[in-house]
Amino acid sequence: MKKLTLLLVLLLGNVAIFPLQPILSQSTPMVSRGYFSKSPRLINAVTTYNAVRVWQSTYYFTVEILENAGNTLSFVTIQQRRGSETIRFYLNRTVAFKGTYRDKRDGIPIQSVTQDPDTQAITIQLDSPVPSGTVFTIGLKPIRNPDYAGVYLFGVTVYPSGENPLGLYLGVGRLHFYQGGNGVL
Repeated sequence: MKKLTLLLVLLLGNVAIFPLQPILSQSTPMVSRGYFSKSPRLINAVTTYNAVRVWQSTYYFTVEILENAGNTLSFVTIQQRRGSETIRFYLNRTVAFKGTYRDKRDGIPIQSVTQDPDTQAITIQLDSPVPSGTVFTIGLKPIRNPDYAGVYLFGVTVYPSGENPLGLYLGVGRLHFYQGGNGVL
């Protein structure tokens, strides 16, 4: 009997609300969200020099936007998540290009590069969106490699074009720095 009463309450509740549905949907503004229908992938993270205290390094993060991603890519954030020390960067030396760090192709103009003072997340806003079916790389220039050897992790999040884009965390790029040696890759 209790199940029947609950069922009737649910049915009557839906019938009572149903006539209001068109009114509610018309008066409630819809917020459009930019999103990817198929996730881009973080392909690689690499440094040109993996010895500690090297001044000439560049850290490259390569992302693939799949052919059927359903949207273009507007900006990327890269945030150090782990390491013995916080690495500082020359933000004005950041580069972006199609291809990988070993196969650089057309440059991708960058609109701005900023760093959040609290989280240290670096945001790379591209001049024009990167289309699906593209492999591209962002190069960050550290002031120098860290003083301490070890594994340093950088979280990579991509944002699609559109209003109120939903960021998609791709995972971490792992850079390993070593004590001694020439450190050239």
